[in-house]
Amino acid sequence: MASNRRFNGHAHPPGIRAQTDEEETAEETFNIVPLHDMLMDEDIVRFPEVRAARAALQTLGGLSQPAGWEEGMDLLDWLSLLFGFQEGNVKNQREHLVMLLANKQMRLQPPPDPLDRLDDTVVEDIRNKLLRNYVEWCSFLRKANNLWLQRGSHDQQRKELLYIGLHLLIWGEAANLRFMPECLCFLFHNMAGEMNKILEHKLQGGDASQPFMPHYTGDNAFLLKVITPLYRLVRAEAEASHHGSKPHSSWRNYDDLNEFFWSDECFRQLSWPMNPSCSFMYCPPSGRKAQRRSRVGKTGFVEQRSFWNLFRSFDHLWAGLILMLQAMIILAFHDHEKAPWTLLSDRDVQARALSIFISWAGIRLLQSVLDIIMQFALISAETILIGVRMVFKIVVASIWTLLFALLYRKAWDRRGVEGGWFNEADAAFRQLVIAAALFILPELFSIILLLLPWLGNPIERSEHRVSRALTWWFYSPCFVGRGLREGLWDNIKSALYWGIVLVTKFSFSYFLQIRPLVVPTRELLALRGVDYSWYQFWGSGSNRVAVFVLWAPVVLVYLMDLQIWYTILSAFVGYLIGLLQHIGEIRNLDQVKMRFQFFASAVSLNLTPEEPLFRVRELGSWLSKFIRRTRLRYGFSTDYKKYASGSYEAEKFAFLWNTIIKTFREEDIVSDKEEQLLEVPSPAWNISVTQWPCMLLANELSIALQQIKNWQGDDDRRLWRKIAKSEYRRCAVIECFESSRHVMQRILREGSAELRRIEKIFSRIQSSLNAGSFLKDYKVSSLIRVHEWILELVMMLLMVEKSKHDEGFHARVVEILQSLSEVVDRDLRSESQQTGEESTSRGNLSRMKELPFTAAIVLPDFRDTAFMRQLRRFYTILSTKDTMRDIPKNCEARRRIAFFCNSLFMNMPSAPPVERMLGFSVLTPYYEEEVLYSKANLKAKTEDGSSVLYYLQTIFPDDWTNFIERMIREKGLTNVQDLWDLDGGIDLRLWASYRGQTLARTVRGMMYYHKAMKVLSYLDSASPIELQEGRELLASMNLEGNTASPGSSSRDHILNRTRSGVSGVYKEAQQNAIANMKFTYVVTCQLYGEHKAIDSKPEKKRLADDILFLMRNNKALRIAYVDRVKAGGADDFYSVLVKYDSLLEREVEIYRIKLPGPMKLGEGKPENQNHALIFTRGDALQTIDMNQDNYFEEALKARNLLQEFTVRHGLRKPQILGVREHVFTGTVSSVASFMSGQETSFVTMGQRVLANPLKVRMHYGHPDVFDRLWFLQRGGISKASSKINVSEDIYAGFNCTLRGGNVTHHEYIQAGKGRDLGLSQIAVFESKVASGNGEQVLSRDVYRLGHRLDFFRMLSFYYTTVGFFISNLMVVLTVYAFLWGRVYLALSGLESSVLTQSAFANTALTASLNQQFLVQLGILTALPMILQNSLEQGFYSSLWDFIIMQLQLASVFFTFSLGTRAHYFGRTVLHGGAGYRATGRGFVLHHEKFCDTYILFSRSHFVKGVELIVLLVIYQAFGAVGAVSTTAYVLITISTWFLALSWVLGPFLFNPLGFDQLKLSQDIDDFWNWIWDKRECAEDRDWEKYRANPQRSWKVWWSKEYEHLNHTGLWGMIFEIVLNLRFLFLQYGIVYHLNIAGGQKSIFVYIFSWLYMAVITGTYVIVLIAARKLSVKKHVYYRLVQATIAVVVVVVLIVLATRTSFQIIDTILSVFAFLPTGWALLSIVVVFRRFIEHTPVWEIVVSVARLYELFLGILVFIPLLVLSWIPGFQDMQNRILFSTAYISGINITRLFEEKKPRNQPESNKTV
Repeated sequence: MASNRRFNGHAHPPGIRAQTDEEETAEETFNIVPLHDMLMDEDIVRFPEVRAARAALQTLGGLSQPAGWEEGMDLLDWLSLLFGFQEGNVKNQREHLVMLLANKQMRLQPPPDPLDRLDDTVVEDIRNKLLRNYVEWCSFLRKANNLWLQRGSHDQQRKELLYIGLHLLIWGEAANLRFMPECLCFLFHNMAGEMNKILEHKLQGGDASQPFMPHYTGDNAFLLKVITPLYRLVRAEAEASHHGSKPHSSWRNYDDLNEFFWSDECFRQLSWPMNPSCSFMYCPPSGRKAQRRSRVGKTGFVEQRSFWNLFRSFDHLWAGLILMLQAMIILAFHDHEKAPWTLLSDRDVQARALSIFISWAGIRLLQSVLDIIMQFALISAETILIGVRMVFKIVVASIWTLLFALLYRKAWDRRGVEGGWFNEADAAFRQLVIAAALFILPELFSIILLLLPWLGNPIERSEHRVSRALTWWFYSPCFVGRGLREGLWDNIKSALYWGIVLVTKFSFSYFLQIRPLVVPTRELLALRGVDYSWYQFWGSGSNRVAVFVLWAPVVLVYLMDLQIWYTILSAFVGYLIGLLQHIGEIRNLDQVKMRFQFFASAVSLNLTPEEPLFRVRELGSWLSKFIRRTRLRYGFSTDYKKYASGSYEAEKFAFLWNTIIKTFREEDIVSDKEEQLLEVPSPAWNISVTQWPCMLLANELSIALQQIKNWQGDDDRRLWRKIAKSEYRRCAVIECFESSRHVMQRILREGSAELRRIEKIFSRIQSSLNAGSFLKDYKVSSLIRVHEWILELVMMLLMVEKSKHDEGFHARVVEILQSLSEVVDRDLRSESQQTGEESTSRGNLSRMKELPFTAAIVLPDFRDTAFMRQLRRFYTILSTKDTMRDIPKNCEARRRIAFFCNSLFMNMPSAPPVERMLGFSVLTPYYEEEVLYSKANLKAKTEDGSSVLYYLQTIFPDDWTNFIERMIREKGLTNVQDLWDLDGGIDLRLWASYRGQTLARTVRGMMYYHKAMKVLSYLDSASPIELQEGRELLASMNLEGNTASPGSSSRDHILNRTRSGVSGVYKEAQQNAIANMKFTYVVTCQLYGEHKAIDSKPEKKRLADDILFLMRNNKALRIAYVDRVKAGGADDFYSVLVKYDSLLEREVEIYRIKLPGPMKLGEGKPENQNHALIFTRGDALQTIDMNQDNYFEEALKARNLLQEFTVRHGLRKPQILGVREHVFTGTVSSVASFMSGQETSFVTMGQRVLANPLKVRMHYGHPDVFDRLWFLQRGGISKASSKINVSEDIYAGFNCTLRGGNVTHHEYIQAGKGRDLGLSQIAVFESKVASGNGEQVLSRDVYRLGHRLDFFRMLSFYYTTVGFFISNLMVVLTVYAFLWGRVYLALSGLESSVLTQSAFANTALTASLNQQFLVQLGILTALPMILQNSLEQGFYSSLWDFIIMQLQLASVFFTFSLGTRAHYFGRTVLHGGAGYRATGRGFVLHHEKFCDTYILFSRSHFVKGVELIVLLVIYQAFGAVGAVSTTAYVLITISTWFLALSWVLGPFLFNPLGFDQLKLSQDIDDFWNWIWDKRECAEDRDWEKYRANPQRSWKVWWSKEYEHLNHTGLWGMIFEIVLNLRFLFLQYGIVYHLNIAGGQKSIFVYIFSWLYMAVITGTYVIVLIAARKLSVKKHVYYRLVQATIAVVVVVVLIVLATRTSFQIIDTILSVFAFLPTGWALLSIVVVFRRFIEHTPVWEIVVSVARLYELFLGILVFIPLLVLSWIPGFQDMQNRILFSTAYISGINITRLFEEKKPRNQPESNKTV
């Protein structure tokens, strides 16, 4: 890249300080386009479109010149002088606007005339797109917009540029206000109005001498006077939230502040100039002790933390499920033996079924009451209509409920009087039906609008009073969420999909869940005389609790199992769609070989732009491409024959293919040899047939020789037809024949007798072949010997380099040629030919003075690289006898080749030329993760003796071997240890970093886009000769030493080296310029300014140096960061963009834009993205996380993908393009493979179905591509409010859908993605996602989507977002309800009383079936994974993978993940506590200590797992089922046992060395130290952080674990208390079964048990007080207290044993009775922690909690200890954990065998 700095030849004048390099660079540096000097020698300014855009901005017309105007200024400078925009902002947006205009003009067809004049349609299109949201906003508020345009006016283009420029300048300087799009609309509206007055030359007020000036003007006026006051408001609200820990309803987030501008209150209150004293601008006081303010109410929505949000947001779903349940119960209880549809003709059934309308009206009443309770804060004097609507809905719902109840009661009363449905009874029934019909009229209206979207959408979007009146009842006025209906065909598909799901679900529910419980329910209610085991509060005649226990799990399954049916159908529909999209048709290298001959045509069809002279009709073009693609896909095409002729199409494909293979070699996933075998060779030796890659010709010659040898007959043509059935075999035979001839001509002296004789032999063979008499003239059985001698000759020629040192080399070549000649003369030719030539041969021999070939041989020069390369190819074809199925050996290379080749036959838009493609940017947020692994990182050893480098060498053995081979070739490496000395070890660091989840890997992948643009631009313009030269250069580069700098690609130099002269240099620079025009990559390194500071820590400084290294090696890379500058007593903050200047050889600053304050007010990642968004360019934006990767071959399809923005998908063009992901981290451990498989099925099959047919795909992460200009004006690509937007990415999808956008999904292109590798990392990630979904339940986005989407899209949205986590939670609740219900039946004695009744016995079987159904949830959840693997790998391979997964304990993993999601989702919905959790995503090299595992999983899994085990033991001990039949007990409880054991043992089964006895002994000591706050942590020596580290002390961890209860609300506290009361039931049930109770059932037995609890508690308190006061100074007294208590306990036990019926077993049973009670009391007390934390009681609570924690830890540890004693169990666990590596042939045991001390140096093998 040329330098971006100009030099002056003269010195600075005397007395004037010379500018520093930094100042001069800042003045002259540019980003992409040097707009400050259009005469600069930069190729990008030579584009006429760029010059046209720049000229248009400089066209001022009759604009008045404000103060400060200078010559050379443009329209943006004019706006800056008027409104006070910053200089850096103006420079940034000037380039932004110029590139937008230039790119748009490049795409115009036909091109405008003249090219260097900006076309009016370009400006109009960009203005329409950028200001569409503003126009819609004005329409919504019924305000006339301030776009004063007059079509045809001479200054229209200038005005449009001014409006565009003003909008961009406002947006570019708005900082955090960019999250508030309608706030920016308000600012633009007022500022555009002021600009219009200036353009109209209006005067200032009543002063006729002063022209009108804006209210805010002057230096930095916009920042200081407009943005800063609004920013201070946002910041004050954020600080008042205490980082989101305060209830969301008590502070205003970004959405609240933005939605203030959805009403005309913004014009009345805030007005213009802005009124700082209006209520909206009220800033809450900061600080935790600030008094409660007279707060400003929320706007639009109040986020109240409550489980009722689950109902409120999706009330239509829950209403439907409840009403259908009621209807099915009515049908089943009426007559459970008949089919339900036969009962509908019964008038009684009809009348009872109408009772659902009472429930329906009641549900509406409940919804209305919840609305007014939870949204009451919205009501104010300005929003009184909202309150009126809420009250009115309550009144109407109450009337309907009362009316239906009265009519229903009346109908049944009349029926009882009439004895049937006659006369008045029939009339009453009809009245009920009429009322029901009127009630559902609004629903019918909704159905009509669904069927007629072209009617419904305009009605909702219209601002007409009639339209608003029609929609006012259904929705409160809202700027978003209007007109969301899809097209009719999309609605039909969605309805059909959900129709199948619902019919299946309700059929299953009725026949297998509800109907089987009818008889048991009736018999339970009729049962009398039950002998209860306890004091029965409800009397002996009531069994309603038992009925509740029976129905509770069934109802929970009923409410949850729709998720399962959705998953099943989604898997099958996704599989079918995948088949139709031709996914997985090319699955492996064998199929690649079969279709390789069609690839050139496929590349021409999809990746090469078409250049028709005249525009073809769209339908005709589509049909033509469809026919051609079909012929190629199924092998009907003969286009591959063109390849043999060396066509332009074939040359393009060959160059592209070889470039891809060369990239593979640079990535070290193929070896040098594999590269030569895979590349398409350059034409050589005048071969007359296509020279296919050697990989395709493997063993083809060998097969042909066998066919010839075994041939019976003398028909040449039949034999040749048999050989030529394989195109590759035909080409191999002909190429070998012609290559043999060429080699002979090359090594024999020209004019020699031997050469003439050889030529004569070849001529005769050719003549025989042409005449069809080869089989008659020659003995084909001797061809094998001819082949052997030719092979030996070629092998000797390949060793010609050794001929200088081997005197016998020449003689051996002569000997081989003589033997070959003899075989041909005597063995190959038939006797008739030998007789005819015998005399001639003798004559020739007699004239020779020496033996043949002795003096005729001229050995080739080994430095002739082209000849030697072709000779090696010839040798490969001759010698290969296998199929080369293992070429390439690397699995990743094989996968990428197969996917790329398959994608060539998939449907994708045609690729435009690079100049006419859409421009785009990539944005990557970065915080403090690894950039490049340092030497210390790579060599540091864990306590197990492994290092990261050793780990990478072990799991990537092929890559390591290829890397060493490349280093030997490029750097002359002789000793592996010298790698650290080559350029400071940078090559080794890069190799390792490219295999981790580092920023370096992400940058390399994203920069492939830039290289792809250059290659594609080269292919668009290169001639066939240039293409052939490029291929030859690519092939020769393997044989040359590569001197490219570390981290750069040798391919960067290819395009330039394929040209010569000035023209070639110009073309290369032009292609680099067009790549810069079309692609921009910005990494937003938030803390880069702090990291590169002089006083930063060495580790932080290393990160900055590594980032600088990436900039130096990737010239198109830009780094954005926030710079914090000390300014007096305060800090100033700036958004800064930098790049690397290759001439100055240092980093230079491009733009610096001052911010109103600190960037981070909410969630860090979206704030980081937002500040750098202004530096991106183009029409599209791809968001990439730094755990992602990209591939060069996929980057070639970027322009195809971007064309999707121009295609309608349904009613709309897309605003987000979903892209397929490949998870590259699932190659070693089983846990990583589970996560990889789960994630892959979600991002492929799951997204496929969501996009089509369900039309509810959101933005679930990266690498989706955004319509950048669409999102630019609608709040950006994420949301950033603290906590509520912790899952920031998905809100972009919510926002897109609510604002009428469209999201699609495309699988012909893929990007790489890394995932977490260890169970702990995965659990942290799952908890983050689950907590984020818990916050989503509270959000306004989910509520609005739940109400604004049609019913079927709402179902799809629910079950693919928060509904999935709700279903997970309900699965756990179902298990709890089932098991607690069973324990109730067992302890109450009810189970034993009714066990003999057959109906109830069948109920046990039904319940067990339900539980088995729940266990299958894990398998059914894996169904998408199975079908996706089947689609892409084949059925048998998929089935085998599934079996292996089960052997790897996949079900344990998924069950464990189920518990993680359920715990954190439920806790977040109840109490909050969500937040970003960094997973690290590092390599899992070490054993996770028991203490660390306990810290992470104690509350989410261990407590719950132990609870379930206790309940199972109690049920076994007291239940009647287990006593009667062990089989029945197993059937009923096996799934619960599996769940409980998975939660308790799961973390250790997937922990390396989890059952190693030495490790366990160390772990228990470590756990003991942690429990007693004695554990040492060396990770952080900062004392404050050390004290607050939960890993240091149990007390710190315990305090943090319950911290969420300090912020929970009243309902959260009540819910927590109620949930913990369940443990008290165990005490109540068990004490009546104690022998000491003597069978008494009095309530006093239970009361006495509480006295026992009080005595135990008092005793413990005494011991605790004695320990505090006596254990140190008065130790004897302390021992006396202990002894006294011990004696008293023994005496009490003796008295009880002798005087009562007490038995030893009672002691064990007491543990099960009273320990849960203690846990319940402890958990309830913790809820009130905020009130008692500073009282003496709290110390007792902490002490008791510590004992419980110790007891729980021991309970969990005991099974580990027992399992560790089993011989071979640890080896089996290693095999399970790393079975994927074992299957792949990776010797993973090396990681466990290397047990060297940390300080021992590594061997030569391991670097």
